[in-house]
Amino acid sequence: MENAAHPVDWAVSPQPVAYPDAVAIMEARVAAIASGEASELVWLLEHPPLYTAGTSAKPDDLLMPDRFPVYTTGRGGEYTYHGPGQRVAYVMLDLTKRGRDARKFVCNLERWLIATAASFGIEAGTREGRVGVWVERGDGREDKIAAIGVRLRRWVSFHGIAFNIAPDLTHFSGITPCGISNPLYGVTSLADLGIKASMTDFDAALHLGFNEIFGPARMVSPPVLAETEPAEASHAR
Repeated sequence: MENAAHPVDWAVSPQPVAYPDAVAIMEARVAAIASGEASELVWLLEHPPLYTAGTSAKPDDLLMPDRFPVYTTGRGGEYTYHGPGQRVAYVMLDLTKRGRDARKFVCNLERWLIATAASFGIEAGTREGRVGVWVERGDGREDKIAAIGVRLRRWVSFHGIAFNIAPDLTHFSGITPCGISNPLYGVTSLADLGIKASMTDFDAALHLGFNEIFGPARMVSPPVLAETEPAEASHAR
């Protein structure tokens, strides 16, 4: 377990959050954490259907540019889908207090996702050269069940993880997810694997795994967009 001086704030938004609003809230919170004015935060939410383009996104991997809104974003990685039935967790931790080890941080995010999948009887793991957490499907096929895309600013993390509980998997067809076009590699979800889990059940497992790996997290009210914060986003077409 990592060492942190105080419990991490843990917030869950009950309604879908617009992506530009989420980014504005994250930007403000990361700045406050870096300046010592706010606690670390893990923020759980769902987004309306949308695609995001990470810093390594290739234009040709956006296969259906007019299907859903497309947002450029400062996180690492390529194109990713977010939408209902997928749990997004934005992880805002102060790595200055946690050893300033970016590689260890990403490994701990992977451990967290793997442990959460295991709590539902799913054997998942990482793969060399492929970001995220994967499950074997037989005959050489493997599907991604969870994605990771993070960024550090002044050693405070933001963006985070996305785990597929029961999203519409056809929505992933508008992009080449994470730039991986090999037909042996696709996407899956708990529902696709035959696991029925509510968002509440999943959040409980996610919270337990976080406590074990990163330290205690306490429930707080979800953040909201201040009226003075601009809700802007750039679109990639």
